[in-house]
Amino acid sequence: MSAHVSNVRPEPDQVLVDIVDYVQNGEIAGDLAYDTARNCLIDTLGCGLEALEYPACTKLLGPIVPGTVVPHGAKVPGTQFQLDPIQAAFSIGAMIRWLDFNDTWLAAEWGHPSDNLGGILATADWLSRNAIAAGKPPLTMKHVLTAMIKAHEIQGCIALENSFNRVGLDHVVLVKVASTAVVAQLMGLSRDETLNAISLAWVDGQSLRTYRHSPNTGSRKSWAAGDATSRAVRLALIAKTGEMGYPSVLTAKTWGFYDVLFKGQPFAFQRKYGSYVMENVLFKISFPAEFHSQTAVEAAMTLHGRLLALGKTADDIERITIRTHEACIRIIDKQGPLANPADRDHCIQYMVAVPLIHGRLLAGDYEDAIAADPRIDALRDRIVCVEDPRYTTDYHDPDKRSIANALTVELKDGTKLPEVVVEYPIGHKSRRKDGIPLLEAKFRINLARRFPVKQQKAILDVSLDQRALEATPVNEYVDLYVI
Repeated sequence: MSAHVSNVRPEPDQVLVDIVDYVQNGEIAGDLAYDTARNCLIDTLGCGLEALEYPACTKLLGPIVPGTVVPHGAKVPGTQFQLDPIQAAFSIGAMIRWLDFNDTWLAAEWGHPSDNLGGILATADWLSRNAIAAGKPPLTMKHVLTAMIKAHEIQGCIALENSFNRVGLDHVVLVKVASTAVVAQLMGLSRDETLNAISLAWVDGQSLRTYRHSPNTGSRKSWAAGDATSRAVRLALIAKTGEMGYPSVLTAKTWGFYDVLFKGQPFAFQRKYGSYVMENVLFKISFPAEFHSQTAVEAAMTLHGRLLALGKTADDIERITIRTHEACIRIIDKQGPLANPADRDHCIQYMVAVPLIHGRLLAGDYEDAIAADPRIDALRDRIVCVEDPRYTTDYHDPDKRSIANALTVELKDGTKLPEVVVEYPIGHKSRRKDGIPLLEAKFRINLARRFPVKQQKAILDVSLDQRALEATPVNEYVDLYVI
């Protein structure tokens, strides 16, 4: 005979409780997190503006039913769209992720915490416009920055010790969970409603990583986070109606997330929620490339200069050895044909070959016209990755968080160039002093892609002034980006 299964409604899982306590009551101490969040905001929006130059991205944006305009709806920066907050979250999320150029978090699980900005900004803008219509005060950008810090922290702290990729799940599950938590708080959901919303995010269907890996790598990886953050807005709105949640969504035997999708293992945690993730986030400043390759691309740029000084070109290279970390090999060490831009920007051999040949790596270098150059695949075939266990250890060390790559070039005439080692990319916390001026320059370039000079100046005047930005109503800030 089978044993009875208790039908007593359990208390909410502690993981859910900790998230709710943090989003509703957690205080952000010090200025570093807010200053970094401001830089994250402008960098993330800038990435979205650059993506608007790519029809493969823009064809996905806008209302589900063409021509629909939502009164008091959320606006999509760089466009004329005014949408419901769910679809606005998708559009903003797809834009900012499209070119793989926004921030990164590397740990047991990888991801891009600024992906949450799609849901955060859309929700805050929509709430603000409706508040004004009702004669109430809007939210300010300080609310947006706070939500960004907390979304970064939830996604990043869960990612520190828990690998979703090893069970075949995509990291956007954490975008969905983190976005749900913070947009629920922005919407004013009660404690119980927020618990319900977060449980709905965990019980929801979760994305496979199929679209990020050979042989199926494709463009869904560029809109998957937009899908996740928009789904979060939808789930928060459902919970706001009073719809019930599922308190043991993680721990329920047989049917819970742990047993169904995580091989029966509970989540492990390295630290309590605070502001660690935002303060230590990695910015992609120099190259639109999967982050495990950033230091390799920087090294390749150095080697390109050395080749020129010797009167040599990439055609003179016999072999390239990349000493790297385990995660790099598992994700982006690829041989064979590359089918599309999404495939190429997740291939370390491609991302090293292009700068060695051309002395650059730009978003357009992943397109078919550049990839057709036969020199790229010929050089890819001569690039070998080998794991350095120390690099793998330092990658996981919370006090180092390095993303090291070392390149050695051997020429056909037998010459071996000195190895070029780069352990920390320009976007690392340890290189903030050098990185932030470049991040601001990147933002200026992206503003110039879309706006006239006067409008660029108006955006910069607010965006580069911490106090001015924090005090600006959300709807007024977003209006600065309307074309």
